[in-house]
Amino acid sequence: MSTLSPVKRLWRLLKLYKPEIRQIYTYAVFIGLVNLSLPLGIQAIINFLQTGELSSSWFFLVTVVLVGIGVAGILQVLQLRIVENIQQDIFARSAFEFAFRFPKMKAKEVDSIHAPELANRFFDTLTIQKGLPKILIDISLSTFQIFFGLLLLSVYSLYFIGMGLVIILVLYLLVKITGEVGLKTSIEESKYKYRLAHWLEEIGRARRTFQLNDPSSFHLKKSDNITVDYINSRESHFKVLLDQFKSFVGFKILIAAGILVVGGLLVFNQQMNIGQFVAAEIVIILIINSVEKLLRVWDNIYDVLTAFDKIGFVTDLELQENQGQEVVSSDVDCYLSFKKATFRHKGQTAPLFSDLDLKIPARARAVLNSKTGTGKSTLLQIMAGVQDLESGDILLNDISYSVLSRKSLHQKLGIVFASNQIFEGSIRENILVGREVSEKALLAVLRDLELEDYIKGLPNGLETILDSGGRRTPRCIIQKIHLARAICHGPGLLLMEDPLVNIPLEERSKLINFLTDDRHPWTLIVISDDEEWLKKSTMTVKL
Repeated sequence: MSTLSPVKRLWRLLKLYKPEIRQIYTYAVFIGLVNLSLPLGIQAIINFLQTGELSSSWFFLVTVVLVGIGVAGILQVLQLRIVENIQQDIFARSAFEFAFRFPKMKAKEVDSIHAPELANRFFDTLTIQKGLPKILIDISLSTFQIFFGLLLLSVYSLYFIGMGLVIILVLYLLVKITGEVGLKTSIEESKYKYRLAHWLEEIGRARRTFQLNDPSSFHLKKSDNITVDYINSRESHFKVLLDQFKSFVGFKILIAAGILVVGGLLVFNQQMNIGQFVAAEIVIILIINSVEKLLRVWDNIYDVLTAFDKIGFVTDLELQENQGQEVVSSDVDCYLSFKKATFRHKGQTAPLFSDLDLKIPARARAVLNSKTGTGKSTLLQIMAGVQDLESGDILLNDISYSVLSRKSLHQKLGIVFASNQIFEGSIRENILVGREVSEKALLAVLRDLELEDYIKGLPNGLETILDSGGRRTPRCIIQKIHLARAICHGPGLLLMEDPLVNIPLEERSKLINFLTDDRHPWTLIVISDDEEWLKKSTMTVKL
């Protein structure tokens, strides 16, 4: 897994928007220059007022100041438009990144993780969206405001150059000393935030368990423990922000004292007139405000960097490789073979099985029938290409999975796993999952699985929306939908894990007869202890 720091992740994202950021900085430079019209214009206006005469030049200067304020406002609006475009693009990129990655994550990567909890990290995209305008606009504006302000002050007196160097040095030390600690405490705070969100999801998922064991208040005690950890970590992060703000207050007093003392002495020594002194005061106020804005942005920077750290956990998970180019012929029956196959779960020392040699001929009706824990389900996942072998090889029609195109493999597969794979969508969508199957073929499958009458009895038929996980839908119907999904496209290799456990006995026998019928060209491999399956099998595999 990659170990990119949050800062590097931020730079990598910003590189995608170089032209847009260049525009934002160009506007920031012009805004910084235009803002100088305010102190310079006021300086000239005061000098005119001291003469005691009202002239057209005075009106012109007032107009220049007002136009400068207006131009700066227009440039800021343009900046906001560019940043909004970037925000929308980041949201779209992140949405497709998550949607693309979840199905392709290596099984070993997510075996020890609750995958739905990872989806919560998508909301950090919104944190990046909200924080980006402040990083791109406020930092650029403040930086150029400070730079041009110090440049103008140095024109009034060389003493102000020293003051500028002090400002830069103090800002650098403040970021250097507190920046790393602030990011660490922010990530720690976020960790407990996600842990609490995950626990609340668990309470919602297993609500009946907690409802029936309510007197124990276990769920409340665990929520309280995580909340206390979150508050403690947040307090630690707040102390860093508080230290930064305290430092700024002292810094602001130092700068204000410096300009008042130095400016006053320069006026008394007639090295600066009143107009210049007032203009210098305005510039110093602008600089102080810019420094304060920079420090306030740091909280957003911590949030954005933390968001990159959380999203990076998802994007760093390894994906299944799909480099194979070999294709299985569409008109050839499928047969499988394992050669010295060894598999070990992540984090385990002993292999689940090793040096496995197994051949399953074309059109076989094979039953995996072994004790619990011997690796039947894992073996089925390896056949489906979900898990990868540690060593050895698996071949489909003498083509190694390592060189076999995943698309070609998936087109040949029909799979029914024990886990509930119903998603929120129509019955048609749950069966087809985007595949092209003729209406005639689909209806034939529904008829063979005795699903036709049930669907006809629904107000919207195949367009009836199923809840996530198939809530409010009978379990036997859910299993038949799984079967329909597995066989509707005419697979060559049918892999099933206890596919009929929730179906009544009478229907179960009919379905077993249908699935094992010789007229179907598929090679069937099923995990089951049911005697009916064993009677209809052509081979039994024990691990």
